[in-house]
Amino acid sequence: MNYQKRNIQKSVTESLHHFPVVAILGPRQCGKSTLAKHLLDGMKNALYLDLEKPSDLAKLEDAELFLSSCRGRCVCLDEIQRKPEIFTVIRSLVDAWGGNGHFLVLGSASRDLLNQSSESLAGRIAYKRLTPFLYEEISRAAKPERYFTRGGFPRSLMAASDAVSLEWRENFITTFLERDLLLWHGFTPTTMRRLWLMLAHVNGQTVNYARLAGSLGVSDTTVRRYIDLLSETYMTEVIPPYFSNLGKRMVRAPKVYLSDNGITAALLRLPDFTALCGHPVFGSIWEQIVLANLKGMYPDAQFAFYRTSQGSEMDFVMDIRGKTIAVECKATSAPSLQKGNYLAAEDIHPTHTIVAAPVEKGWPLAKGFTVANLSELRNTIDFFV
Repeated sequence: MNYQKRNIQKSVTESLHHFPVVAILGPRQCGKSTLAKHLLDGMKNALYLDLEKPSDLAKLEDAELFLSSCRGRCVCLDEIQRKPEIFTVIRSLVDAWGGNGHFLVLGSASRDLLNQSSESLAGRIAYKRLTPFLYEEISRAAKPERYFTRGGFPRSLMAASDAVSLEWRENFITTFLERDLLLWHGFTPTTMRRLWLMLAHVNGQTVNYARLAGSLGVSDTTVRRYIDLLSETYMTEVIPPYFSNLGKRMVRAPKVYLSDNGITAALLRLPDFTALCGHPVFGSIWEQIVLANLKGMYPDAQFAFYRTSQGSEMDFVMDIRGKTIAVECKATSAPSLQKGNYLAAEDIHPTHTIVAAPVEKGWPLAKGFTVANLSELRNTIDFFV
């Protein structure tokens, strides 16, 4: 597989010049190692260690001794969540050495989950999140139909056929449940798989913890803990409701999306685009695709959704650069808005409202509203913020 340039590449390079440690975090198999090796190829005397390899892990039995000998090199530690205690050593070394660009660490768990069992590197580390491929990163190499069905994980998206892609995603799900999550205690793979399948069926809906708990035969607290773990390992996105001071009755439960639409399609046994576009979940999968791309393009933005008991509704509300952008997703080539969408816009007073739809080319829909496809999202939003 040829190297495909990632959007965060420049940002990671710049941070290595300004911070002693840079962390690239994201789900398993999203391309962190490929990106890191590409960056290291341009550095003199860099060192790459994969902590899933016994031979590399053995080098860190006396981590302080080994890493002390690497002064002057950029050391990349892949799958850092397998040895989070090494952050203590890294902290002491970068404080002693001074300067920047000493360590590039890669992890498949969020900074909060890593910090539960590690020494804080506050002020010494820059965190960068790598997602599966955004559509703008691969639009020239993959047709939209392939991206919609296979998702953004590189090996899934670039597989030789839909069947090979589906097999890869099914193996990914099994490996994630039966091996990767073993690092984190307090769950059972069977229950987690059942929950993941349930979340695929209610993808993008407001979560009903009690109903999920009843179906699984566990407590509400357990369901919340499981969803939190899926979020902390980048497998789900929990979107909170948007609250205003309008005094209206708001929906208070969050919405939960699986992070990758290809994983959703695999869990629902949808092998190709024909099966996907004819399935009732197509609308929610389109929302999922739009959300994943927005969060990847704007990692510093805050996301919420808006819904009232009176029927006002907006899929996403973005707070970005001091502006508010509303986003409504319509999985059709002829999108139109409902009364509840216009009412929501009146409540929110966004800088602009984007109607995200799988169209060939966007257009102004009405004053304050613009239709945009995936390729046009960034330019359209940047124009208004």
